[in-house]
Amino acid sequence: MLRITELRLPLDHPEGALSDAIVARLAIEPDELLDFTVHKRGYDARKRGAIMLIYTVDVKVADEPALLQKFESDRHISPTPDMNYRFVGNAPEQLAHRPVVIGFGPCGIFAALILAQMGFRPIVLERGKAVRERTKDTWGLWRKNVLNPESNVQFGEGGAGTFSDGKLYSQIKDPKHYGRKVLTEFVKAGAPEEILYVSKPHIGTFRLVTMVENLRADIEALGGEIRFKQRVSDVLIEDGQVRGVMIEGGGEIRSDHVVLALGHSARDTFEMLHARGVFMEAKPFSVGFRIEHPQSLIDNARFGPQAGHPILGAADYKLVHHAKNGRGVYSFCMCPGGTVVAATSEPERVVTNGMSQYSRNERNANAGIVVGITPEDFPSAGPLAGIDFQRKWESRAYELGGGDYVAPAQLVGDFIKGQPSVVLGSVEPSYKPGVKLTDLATSLPDYAIQAVREALPAFERQIKGFSMRDAVLTGVETRTSSPLRITRGNDCQSLNVRGLFPAGEGAGYAGGILSAGVDGIRVAEAVARSILGESAPVLEEA
Repeated sequence: MLRITELRLPLDHPEGALSDAIVARLAIEPDELLDFTVHKRGYDARKRGAIMLIYTVDVKVADEPALLQKFESDRHISPTPDMNYRFVGNAPEQLAHRPVVIGFGPCGIFAALILAQMGFRPIVLERGKAVRERTKDTWGLWRKNVLNPESNVQFGEGGAGTFSDGKLYSQIKDPKHYGRKVLTEFVKAGAPEEILYVSKPHIGTFRLVTMVENLRADIEALGGEIRFKQRVSDVLIEDGQVRGVMIEGGGEIRSDHVVLALGHSARDTFEMLHARGVFMEAKPFSVGFRIEHPQSLIDNARFGPQAGHPILGAADYKLVHHAKNGRGVYSFCMCPGGTVVAATSEPERVVTNGMSQYSRNERNANAGIVVGITPEDFPSAGPLAGIDFQRKWESRAYELGGGDYVAPAQLVGDFIKGQPSVVLGSVEPSYKPGVKLTDLATSLPDYAIQAVREALPAFERQIKGFSMRDAVLTGVETRTSSPLRITRGNDCQSLNVRGLFPAGEGAGYAGGILSAGVDGIRVAEAVARSILGESAPVLEEA
């Protein structure tokens, strides 16, 4: 088949226009087009009122070799790449020890799934609960101000991505098309088929719950085992080789291959690994606030008179500003038609995040407006310094909110002027358990406050109304990514502990559901090669 990219059609093009465009692009007769499928559909909204759909299509034609020769210098026409996933091997009949996967978020799920599909029967240890029990505990914080430190937005089956917008797009390099494998497995588990071709696929929390359960069932049917409420308290290391793990409350599991798919909030586990001498280093991350606007404002600013079109859905945005003090400020994890959620995993701390359902039909748009933090902000403080930094400002947010997991909030107009907010305007904040209006000036370091104050009016120049007085900032957003990296080599193993495979977002090798799933596949393949005695290839890092 041939792949054609950059086919542009009007938003409301008639049925049959796409096939007509293919015929015209290839300069062939209609009967020479035998079949086609849409590989990707995006849109170009730079001209409000004249939004164009952009298609990538795979086509079957009567004389493919002749067309390839004719368009050999055309970068928009090429052979369709082979995106089928192929396993690197099959498990031997006898295994001395089964591989262990710690964590059952997106990375852990796909590491376990690929290992199970190859016959390795992995054992998964998840400190939290199964997804439906976990959902009840999460709602317990949102509705009753009760935090379960082991079962919340961060910990439990499905990982932090379960309570998010369910975004399934990424900018990682993916030459082996692992992302396609992730999306295909999600569709098999119940995701809508459109995630295979829309440019910015998402699923939403409610659908993710069922999908995660179906993926778990697939792993178990293949001989894998998922054990909930199993917090790993120690790793067994002998002469630089991992030999197993210890479970809190007693119990030992022997294994020479352990995948660390921890997620970015497993702070106690990071501390344990550091104490055991596992090599890790500080890495950049970001902190800031959640900002809420009426979704209608964002839709109109981005789409103009075509706002509300069913193909377009709720509008999103991506914003970046380089502040005068040298800090980068950018929008993070934008959730169209969503809500701001309580995302702490530790007592007496406030953390915010964003979430959307598949419909994206809530009244507000929200996004993180965050400021870059680098290891240079903690000179000579060690790899765990970022965790201490996060905890400090999460505790400050709890204090400013008055306790009981209420979050501090401020109107954007007041924040820019540097005055406390006392009364809400037209935007009703969505964060539960609730917000307390205050002055956010002391909720983050001065350099972060200055950078955000400068960025908001700058973003107004890109989205009219972005710095509207009544928009709401809710603090604080601190869990944008892991503040450390458990560094690994080209074989995906820890630099100084053989058999230990740092993976996913917590280890610093992913940033979202799709990239975490892709990294889970990479690491599963590395585990398989290690067990089978083959040398691992050089891998592209996420």
